[in-house]
Amino acid sequence: LPILPIKGGVVFPKTLAPIVVTTEHSKRLIDDVLAQKEEPKFLAAVTQLSDNPEPSPEELAPMGTAAIIVRMLRAPDGTIRVLLQGLKRIKPLKFFHEKPYLEAEFEVIEEPEPDPQDVELEALRRGVINAFAEIAKLVPYIQEEQASFVATIEHPGHLADFVASAVNFKVEDRLKILETVDLKERLRKLLATLDSELSILRLSQKIQQEVKDQIDKGQREFFLREQLKAIQRELGLEEGAEVRELKERLEKADLPPKAREAAERELRRLEFMNPASPEYAVARTYVEWLLDLPWNVETEDNLDIEHARRVLDEDHYDLEHVKRRIIEFLAVRALKGGSIGTILCFVGPPGVGKTSLGKSIARALGRKFVRISLGGVRDEAEIRGHRRTYVGAMPGRIIAAMKQAGTKNPVFMLDEIDKLGSDFRGDPASALLEVLDPEQNREFSDHYIEVPFDLSKVFFITTANTTLTIPPPLLDRMEVIELPGYIDEEKLHIAKDYLIPREKENTGLAEYDVVFPDKVIMCIIRDYTREAGVRELARRINAVLRRVAVDVTRGKVKSKRVVITERKLREFLGPPVYYEELARAEGQVGVATGLAWTPYGGEVMFVEAAKVPGGKRLQITGRLGEVMKESCEIALTLVRARAQRLGIDPKFWEKYDIHIHVPAGAIPKDGPSAGVAIFSALVSLLLERPLDPRLAMTGEVTLSGRVLPVGGIKEKLVAAKRAGVKRVLMPRWNVQRDLDEVPKEVKKRLEIIPVDSVDDVLKNILP
Repeated sequence: LPILPIKGGVVFPKTLAPIVVTTEHSKRLIDDVLAQKEEPKFLAAVTQLSDNPEPSPEELAPMGTAAIIVRMLRAPDGTIRVLLQGLKRIKPLKFFHEKPYLEAEFEVIEEPEPDPQDVELEALRRGVINAFAEIAKLVPYIQEEQASFVATIEHPGHLADFVASAVNFKVEDRLKILETVDLKERLRKLLATLDSELSILRLSQKIQQEVKDQIDKGQREFFLREQLKAIQRELGLEEGAEVRELKERLEKADLPPKAREAAERELRRLEFMNPASPEYAVARTYVEWLLDLPWNVETEDNLDIEHARRVLDEDHYDLEHVKRRIIEFLAVRALKGGSIGTILCFVGPPGVGKTSLGKSIARALGRKFVRISLGGVRDEAEIRGHRRTYVGAMPGRIIAAMKQAGTKNPVFMLDEIDKLGSDFRGDPASALLEVLDPEQNREFSDHYIEVPFDLSKVFFITTANTTLTIPPPLLDRMEVIELPGYIDEEKLHIAKDYLIPREKENTGLAEYDVVFPDKVIMCIIRDYTREAGVRELARRINAVLRRVAVDVTRGKVKSKRVVITERKLREFLGPPVYYEELARAEGQVGVATGLAWTPYGGEVMFVEAAKVPGGKRLQITGRLGEVMKESCEIALTLVRARAQRLGIDPKFWEKYDIHIHVPAGAIPKDGPSAGVAIFSALVSLLLERPLDPRLAMTGEVTLSGRVLPVGGIKEKLVAAKRAGVKRVLMPRWNVQRDLDEVPKEVKKRLEIIPVDSVDDVLKNILP
């Protein structure tokens, strides 16, 4: 038979196969077969295994099909379309290489007859029929009639050949079925191939359905969105002008990736929300907060050290150590080029200029200044914000202040940090640990924003009256700079250079030359104010200027120059409020002058001792703390131990009750530094010898009679000078260490006497 190579297909027995003939030698073969006179006109349809136009015997399948030409059609494009009818399997035995096409001698393979009693064969046949029926439902190229016809084929071999030709198997799979003569084996191979095809079709159908569902959902959402826009237009509610505005702002904003992702997510939610919904307002507010925060906005530091020094000197008198620290910051910033978050803590009594110093630092650096007050804050949410699950949730004060500043590197003042509280709502001081840690605040997380915000470039300044109430972990994160109280001479300079010009401006007297002589200013300082700072001094100056303003408006002032005399001062401010404690004081038995430190500056403190008939009873009054009560007991023991040496009746403790009192009984007092004064008062009482009231003393005493160092030396000496003290007994260790910090004016007015033990104290109080 002549061999017709079939490319990309397989012809099976008992089936029809449409073939397109394109090569010249194949066209010649068709013509020669049709020109034969004898019937039927056979040819061998053999699958070609290569793309060679003229395949060799090695490039043909080992088994083919004997076929006849049922129909032939010549197409206008020169190709021939042939419909072949497969007859029987044939196997080539010998090839003849004759031109123009290949011929061969074939062996006819007869179809085996099935055993009607073979149950396995019947089961395989039915499995093939069912699988074909299921495939027919999933593919469009198998007609319903074909599925019905398959069910009527009784011969298993014919069934396998028909199904293999009808389903789009791979050529390799079809050839395996064609080459298999055994009926059971042929059905098994066919069934395995059908199952594989069925799995692929099911998965493909599932994928197509999912894609279709997604497309349908997208189209549905598109139509619904368009309808919603139309409804909003009819109701006068355009697609949110607010949403469009937020989108435009988001496009222009320079947000970090996490913040942009959060804003885009909320904007997508806003698009599908009813503007009247409460959730709409919550989402919109959240996006606005994200857009308003200065994620990447910085002000450029003014690194001119001379300019910074000039600004600091303009705003504040003295405070050299604070100004030096700011200059150091600028110098490091200029050399290194980067910005390191700095955290300073200004500690000092009220009115010494802690808050205003923060403003001056911001002006010197050219940065924005923001301030929040932490006094009385008890809720952690005040620092970290509320989560958006709560009604009315808002960011914490830190993020709110950064929005107010408009830059990510402002000077940020946390005022009154020592007055933080805590309750069941959390501990704000613990929340500040992250804020005030340069290693952690690069990614400060507010509960409302939920996006890390960089606080590492902020210049943090905290203020406090005392460090005693600041938790140690929080205090450890800050560089403490103490601002002690001012002495009278410093207050005089501050009043002349800062307070009077400012208060003249505030009272509308800037055009008038209101003169305060130094003597009058000192009178205000000593007779009308008693403070470490200058806040009360500013109020008193303002009160004087207000009275001058009244005279000006009444026409009593005829000249632009107004001189404030002491007589006018008494007229404007009334009689003196304070007096110099020791100005007219005389020595009294059992009274010693002590020095105390308070968060508001130093104070002169009198210790009084009295004896009454009784025995072995010590009474202590004046709201003294436990430590101070123990100092009283130690002082009494020291006196009893030295009674005979001092000339005191050794049996006084059996005859008298001792009462120790510290005036200003409404004010709580505690600490060990009054030990020397208590001991001196008891000695004076029992010897009945008065002490010099202008001799003040401070120091802790021990049972062995040693005098130990104490704190607050500068504040105590300033208070001693203010009160008119002439001499001060002080532990030697304090004299060696702390006098460098004391102003020269104070040291000039006071005689500082170092003591090591109570024996040294006795030598000075009992000359």
